[in-house]
Amino acid sequence: MWKDFKDFIMTGNVIDLAVAVLLAGAVGLVVNGFVTDIMMPIVGYFSGGMDFSNMFISLDGKEYASLAAANEAGAAVIAYGKWINSIINLIIVGFVLFMIVKAYAKVRAKKVVAPAPPAGPTEIDLLKEIRDALKK
Repeated sequence: MWKDFKDFIMTGNVIDLAVAVLLAGAVGLVVNGFVTDIMMPIVGYFSGGMDFSNMFISLDGKEYASLAAANEAGAAVIAYGKWINSIINLIIVGFVLFMIVKAYAKVRAKKVVAPAPPAGPTEIDLLKEIRDALKK
């Protein structure tokens, strides 16, 4: 059983998957940092300094100064501002990934394009040559 497990773990697919998961985590941190530290302040600036993460509805009917104060008081809240931030993050991340994939495809297309092979004789031309050879 130990040998079977060792063989399974040492296959190339498992190692490739492990590397992909680790790289995805690192890319996720980079993209999250980009969205949180660069794009969201810009969105906040153009929305008049509005902080979406602090928008909420208190279900107990009381007024709270902030979402943190409502959570500290143990109030049930609908934190729709966090959901708005998630939607904005999704749009930004989707756009950034779209741009990366588009740039990758453009670079890859340049590498893949090879000159077309010279056009040889068509089937009809070959058949004509055979016909002419048989006539002689």
